[in-house]
Amino acid sequence: MMLSLVTLLAQATAGQSQGGLFARPEIMMVLMVVMFYFLLIRPQQRQRKELQKRIDALQKGDEVVTTAGIHAIVHNIKDRTVVLKVADGVMMEFDKPAVATVIKKEASTTA
Repeated sequence: MMLSLVTLLAQATAGQSQGGLFARPEIMMVLMVVMFYFLLIRPQQRQRKELQKRIDALQKGDEVVTTAGIHAIVHNIKDRTVVLKVADGVMMEFDKPAVATVIKKEASTTA
């Protein structure tokens, strides 16, 4: 019993050295972290930066959608908050980070 266990361990260590560079668990973990960074983390950071630029460039009349799903038009912009017009005579004040999507007002075209 003990001899077979020692034989299995010897074969396992010999098999690992023959596997090449990618058979080492440390290298595989590093590769997985690099892949997660480029496939998940980096694109999400880029999206956040783009949304932050759009929030910083908010203007009166822009259409927005909040994180709660409320569609509204920007009525007034303050330092940390934005006042949104939800309906005629209905104004709601939200924090700027609550704006999920910004739809710029379209320039009126006269034909």
